[in-house]
Amino acid sequence: MRTGRSPIRVLVIGGGIGGLCLAQGLRQAGVDVQVYERDESADGRRQGYRLRISPEGEAALLACLPAPLARLLAATANTRDDSGLVAYDEQLVEQWAPHFDDPRAGLDDKIDAVDRVTLRRILLAGLDEVVHFGKNFQRLERTADGRVTAYFEDGTEAAGDVLVAADGTNSRVRAQLRPQDVPQDLGIRTIFSRIPRAEAIAAGLPPALQDRFSYVIGTDGHHLGLMPMLFRERPSQAAARLWPQARLVDSDDYYMSVFNVHQQDLGIGDEEFFALSGEELCALVVDRTKAWHPDLREIFAFALPETTFAVPLRATRPVRAWETGPVVPLGDAVHAMPPSGGVGANTAVRDAQALSGLLAAVDRGERELAGAVAEYQEAMVGYATEGVEMSLRIAQWSIKTAEA
Repeated sequence: MRTGRSPIRVLVIGGGIGGLCLAQGLRQAGVDVQVYERDESADGRRQGYRLRISPEGEAALLACLPAPLARLLAATANTRDDSGLVAYDEQLVEQWAPHFDDPRAGLDDKIDAVDRVTLRRILLAGLDEVVHFGKNFQRLERTADGRVTAYFEDGTEAAGDVLVAADGTNSRVRAQLRPQDVPQDLGIRTIFSRIPRAEAIAAGLPPALQDRFSYVIGTDGHHLGLMPMLFRERPSQAAARLWPQARLVDSDDYYMSVFNVHQQDLGIGDEEFFALSGEELCALVVDRTKAWHPDLREIFAFALPETTFAVPLRATRPVRAWETGPVVPLGDAVHAMPPSGGVGANTAVRDAQALSGLLAAVDRGERELAGAVAEYQEAMVGYATEGVEMSLRIAQWSIKTAEA
């Protein structure tokens, strides 16, 4: 296990939100960091579209990003709406819904929700020499001097003092070191899609659902979340003012739709379900909601098939610390959770803030690596466990309400 005052090199496996946020924080602190991402480019992944940012997540992002990028993130965030979450049954009868307190509600620079593509490009800004695409992690080896070497499927390798496993729910790093830590399948299958806001409103989406997070709890067991993304400022315009090199892509306002169905209610097996095309998934949602209120049913005709995909919901219970060593977990690799409440990404950026600060102290010679890693993991297990349980409570709220 490495000690001493010489600078460290940090290898990050995975260029998702958590890994990139960590890289930004480490770069700000002057730490040598390299990110290895399996996607071939910044446009290579589909992970949903709109992301709720909690007060804790906002604080972590602002702490890790350079000030101009933090301003860019705020400028392109969702237009704030204070009315909160609202819930209905499939006939648009209002139901009880949980309330989320936000001490910064209503402030002009509040980062309430963001477009995930925009967020990822902002997190990539300034990291051209740091992020390496097309690097599919294969395995790692620990050397006698306490360092780590990562090997990739293209035949290349990289060595560092710390390797951060930020490679998601299906983490290959975790599979090698902790194959017993498999996230639990919750038996829920989710269809993500994107619905242009203008078309949804033209189709009759009720005013009460147009500008806030709406959740429909069907008595048939199907559930739908509709989350609006209304940009404060067009991304390209904001980038031109604040960080032209960010290469932000414009998007019209939209709804992220999240359709949940029990695996046992699908009527088809997982192999067939996950092989469905975007068009077939959209048709499935239209069919499953044909008895819903017309104002809800009609909007699914405007979902974009090319942006529609399905995922299984999984959760890590309990969240466990990994061995205190040069391999450190971050994000879904160690605490996978369902997307209900938008807790997962916020927890990952909290990881990034905490870990970047401690690794920077190691780099400066103020801390030993073993103690810093142990401190990070102790804190992470605590707040990540709370995050997993919160996301499950929100998911169970909708399921219990539907079954009542």
